[in-house]
Amino acid sequence: MSKMAVIYTDLFLDQKTGIAKFNSVVTKLNGEFQKPKDELTQLQTRATTLESEITKLREATEGTPIDQRALQAKIDQLDQLKKDIQRRAEDAQVAYNRRRQELFTPLQDEIGKALEAFAKARGINVIIDAAQVPLLYAAESIDITRAFIADFNSKNPVTAATTTTPPK
Repeated sequence: MSKMAVIYTDLFLDQKTGIAKFNSVVTKLNGEFQKPKDELTQLQTRATTLESEITKLREATEGTPIDQRALQAKIDQLDQLKKDIQRRAEDAQVAYNRRRQELFTPLQDEIGKALEAFAKARGINVIIDAAQVPLLYAAESIDITRAFIADFNSKNPVTAATTTTPPK
């Protein structure tokens, strides 16, 4: 007789009750990209300030002549800044996605092998990922999510090497 089980892989990412190594990898990834994120925030703040200055110049009181060259210089500066922000954001997103893949692929492979071993040790022939496949009904007794997470975390503790960031 075949034995089936369901697992909710989206719960692997839960910060408190999920797979500890996921949280470690996410923390590492976010740490590596904190500087570019901060730089983009600073640029965005500068752009907002420039927009305010442009608005104030345009709303100068009646009868006060507007320095058109100063206004145009600020508008040009803002346009260039917006282009820089967009370019940097796109570059950062590409780098982030690439690094995310580098960090998560080995962990996903490790979890896949552990899940296979977990299933074989318990005589489970089929595991359905209920986070991916809509289920009409599944008895709670066949949900192995918590048991697998506990088993994986106990056999794969987060080490200092997992949480440190690489030298720049």
